[in-house]
Amino acid sequence: MTVPVQHAPADDTIAVDRRTSSIPLTRLTAVELRKLVDTRAGFWLTASIGLISVVVVVAMLIANRDNPADLNFGQFFGMMNIPTGIILPILAVLLVTGEWSQRTALTTFTMEPRRERIVAAKLLAALAAGIGAVVLSLVLGAVGNVIAGIAFTDPAGAWSFTAAGLVNSFLLQMFGLLLGFAFAALILNTPGAIVAYFALPTALSLVTELVPWFKDNLGQWIDTGSTNAPFQSGDWATGGEWARLIVSAVIWIAIPLTLGVIRVLRSEVK
Repeated sequence: MTVPVQHAPADDTIAVDRRTSSIPLTRLTAVELRKLVDTRAGFWLTASIGLISVVVVVAMLIANRDNPADLNFGQFFGMMNIPTGIILPILAVLLVTGEWSQRTALTTFTMEPRRERIVAAKLLAALAAGIGAVVLSLVLGAVGNVIAGIAFTDPAGAWSFTAAGLVNSFLLQMFGLLLGFAFAALILNTPGAIVAYFALPTALSLVTELVPWFKDNLGQWIDTGSTNAPFQSGDWATGGEWARLIVSAVIWIAIPLTLGVIRVLRSEVK
């Protein structure tokens, strides 16, 4: 006896519920923020910002005990930005390259296949970390200034500070952070991105100092050391200084970041 075989229709398909909402960008950003500190490297880098800041405060109090007039809120805040300015770009690098070096990109892109949303979430998380670092510098600078005012007589502990100084500090923090983020997206390798972040701008600064023609012409437009220098003070930059900073940002941040995003969107996850 022959048993009839039932064949599935040729157009048999699996139904997909398109009413399901996508993962909110705020949740993706919160996840990326957590990734900044949920690894040993990220945790200790973040913790080192506070530890180094404490050492800086103590060193400033000791070094200026004979000249307390130099101890004011602006000085403390400026010094607090040094450790954050060094460590923040490294955290941005780890945030991007960690997905590829630790092979978690497959899981991440499976949960959210639209890679551009992952890149956007990482960028928002990095910017949020940069804002938090500036706020932390303000708090630690205020603490150091209060200690100076208690430990020494006037004029230590003055609270004079300019809006230009705050804006300039924030701008430089964001510049360095985005520079590290751009190199990380372009290279997708942690050691390579960190080396590129520190070595390439430093090498160009050396060329600027050693070659007078380059310093007087191209150097002042593409050397990040030269374009960032006017923003290291408490005064407002001029229009020309802003123009040179923007040009260097396009060369060092916008172009590598654009190429890096394209690479992230198209690279095969292994």
